[in-house]
Amino acid sequence: MFQRALCSLGLAASLAAGSAGAQTTIDFALDWKFEGPAAPYFAAIDNGHFAEQGLEVTVTAGAGSLDAIPKVATGAYPVGFADINSLVKFLDQNPGAPVIAVMMTYDKPPFAVVGRKSLGVEAPKDLEGRILGAPPPDGAWAQFAPFASANELDMDAITVEPVGFPTREPMLAEGKVDAVTGFNFSSYLNLVRLGVPEDDISTILMADHGLALYGNAIIVNTDFAAANPDAVKGFIAAVGAGWKDAIADPEAAVAQLLERNPAGDAALETRRLQLALDANVMTPYVMENGMGNIDAARFEKSLSQLAETFEFQTTPDASLYFTDAYLPDGGIALN
Repeated sequence: MFQRALCSLGLAASLAAGSAGAQTTIDFALDWKFEGPAAPYFAAIDNGHFAEQGLEVTVTAGAGSLDAIPKVATGAYPVGFADINSLVKFLDQNPGAPVIAVMMTYDKPPFAVVGRKSLGVEAPKDLEGRILGAPPPDGAWAQFAPFASANELDMDAITVEPVGFPTREPMLAEGKVDAVTGFNFSSYLNLVRLGVPEDDISTILMADHGLALYGNAIIVNTDFAAANPDAVKGFIAAVGAGWKDAIADPEAAVAQLLERNPAGDAALETRRLQLALDANVMTPYVMENGMGNIDAARFEKSLSQLAETFEFQTTPDASLYFTDAYLPDGGIALN
């Protein structure tokens, strides 16, 4: 049985009670560092969207797309940001764990293989006979098996080198690996920052090569959500407003981000945010149907793709992994 390490009343979210206008304090676990795509959450704080919902939110950096799932499942954090495919696998391995996705953010996942043309990597088949650097906790690496299956790659012909997040792009820049798994908007710009010519960088987006998978989503502890449904609805509404602010003025949103990460480069992080908006967030489906929800048929197909290379212990059930119960009707309109 999955052990629920629940914190006192509210799972790391202390409910201020008694007085009118009291706020719910929520700790939000990100998947990664304070980089451009995290700017909308700070816009939601600084522009007063969380406060309007009666929420006081603290954002904590993460260590990879898998990082937030156990944090939220154990109750250490009531809300997080994580790869939904990794969440599906986690729930299969930990039946009954109190965690579920409530808002799809990356409608088109940023999972990518990023290589260098000068090292012979431009298409999926080019990976055969070459060295692929992959951090074990990386969300893109977690989806590499179905990507390989969809593209009929011979895994025996690919040398996979486990690498750390800090050394991933430097190793590619130095030619110690031929390609790496990562997010399209992160690995690409990290290479640019390291001096790799942009025309030498190849980005193989897995979503463009056979995968129906979704990407990162807002996840919640279900015990917290059951006790505080309005707080979860308010959190989603505020996050949506933060994303709209970032779409309207990316530079302003990044400036708010960099107040928490003074070492960041404003131009680089603004470009990183814009890449995420263009490729992963503002997809045709989202612009037509609103942000946050999913297409049921596509999600079922994604579960089938996961099953090609992941042995489910139980029958996959989409209702265990995602709920629209806390979303506004029609999702969050971005236009």
